Amino acid sequence: MNLVHDAVLDALGDHTRRAILDRLRDGPLPVVEISRGLTVGRPAVSQHLKVLKKAGLVTDQAVGTRRLYRISPEGFQTLEDYVRSFWSSALTRYARAAERAASTESTADKIGPA
Repeated sequence: MNLVHDAVLDALGDHTRRAILDRLRDGPLPVVEISRGLTVGRPAVSQHLKVLKKAGLVTDQAVGTRRLYRISPEGFQTLEDYVRSFWSSALTRYARAAERAASTESTADKIGPA
């Protein structure tokens, strides 16, 4: 696993950070809106956003006197690629097992009943 995957998975390991990402799902928000209703205050939300930004899962943009945070599709593409690598490996192992089973059945058919 590489450092990018580590940062993304570590960032997603925290319930508050996942809640923040859920809030950003519908579009960009300022910290005050993100923190509304969470069990942590704005300073803590800002720290969580810093972790999410470092992991590449969110980006921010200055708009007037505030910053708007949004989900970064590129960061989630990294996560998708990582998860997909497991799926590809699982499918390859399944295909090999199916081939071995088919080969074993074919050999048993040639030998005949025991």
